[in-house]
Amino acid sequence: MTDYVLLYGGGSMPETEAAQADVMKAWDSWFSTLGPALKDGGNPFTPMARRIAADGTVSDGAPGAASGYSIIQADSLDEATEMAKGCPVVQGGASITVYETFAVM
Repeated sequence: MTDYVLLYGGGSMPETEAAQADVMKAWDSWFSTLGPALKDGGNPFTPMARRIAADGTVSDGAPGAASGYSIIQADSLDEATEMAKGCPVVQGGASITVYETFAVM
């Protein structure tokens, strides 16, 4: 099994408490369907970010506006992508990029 990072980009937060509760139920349901393949449910990101360039220059903000992440385990990129399709983040207008990781340590 390989780890895959699901990087969420964009989207919006629900405005009412009832809508927020519905979204949390959707996340709980999706997490349940993933079972032991869910390694880290992740968290959303705030807009606060810093970028460090190769020359050490630090600037505020980051390209791409990532909005959160999760980490799952799967046997292939195709399988991880299929699993990611059920993520409720897309209901809020976000996109998902699936990254395959590899162990170096």
